[in-house]
Amino acid sequence: MRGLRILLIVVVVLGILFVVVDRVAVYFAEDEAASKVKTTENLATTPDVSIKGFPFLTQVASGELDDVELGIKTYEAPTGNTDGGASTIRIDDLKADMKDVKFSGDYSSATAASATGSASISYDELLKAAKSQPTDVFTGVKAQIVSLSDGGAGKIKADMKVTVTGVGTTTYPVLSTVTVDGDTVKVHADNLPKLVVDLADSRIRSITDFQQTIDQLPGGVKLDSVQAQQGGVEIKVKGSNVKLAG
Repeated sequence: MRGLRILLIVVVVLGILFVVVDRVAVYFAEDEAASKVKTTENLATTPDVSIKGFPFLTQVASGELDDVELGIKTYEAPTGNTDGGASTIRIDDLKADMKDVKFSGDYSSATAASATGSASISYDELLKAAKSQPTDVFTGVKAQIVSLSDGGAGKIKADMKVTVTGVGTTTYPVLSTVTVDGDTVKVHADNLPKLVVDLADSRIRSITDFQQTIDQLPGGVKLDSVQAQQGGVEIKVKGSNVKLAG
């Protein structure tokens, strides 16, 4: 009886030691992976990396992690603009869930079989893609988008200011649909406002409709969908063979 009690105590102690060692190894691996991602993606701050699953050490032995969560607070994504527009757009709160991550022993390279995630773009950032400076749409008529906000029901509300020489300035609210087309976020007015002057639809749409290309996202994930929200637009991303590092 005494021997069995001692054996049970030894088993419990060894189990506790294994858990402690396993968790210490996870923290070390997360720090190393976060540092590698920061360098690879040229980030201003260190991202959050969380390795899921237990035990961790058996996953290390296999050279593949079941599930890794990545969080990047802010990311300056290239837009590919060559016409003088903003060269980057700020992506906020990027979170990605990586599945079946194969990695090298020193964590210098890591590739996920698949990834899904979300992020947000503030309306102020998206406004940079619109014609927010007064633009001639007809002789004596200038128009510009002065603000973007949540229009409800998944729509964006764009406030378009129109100035007519000799008449004055009027601001028109325009509800718009936002969609994803490849690597581009597109904003398209549902209905065009009736202005104080008659203009061809194409002239009005040259102001109300605009798009923003997001040329690169971390690891090579791609835009999947977009939805207007209260503080900005939420984007969903996905990808395969996503590189976390290396």
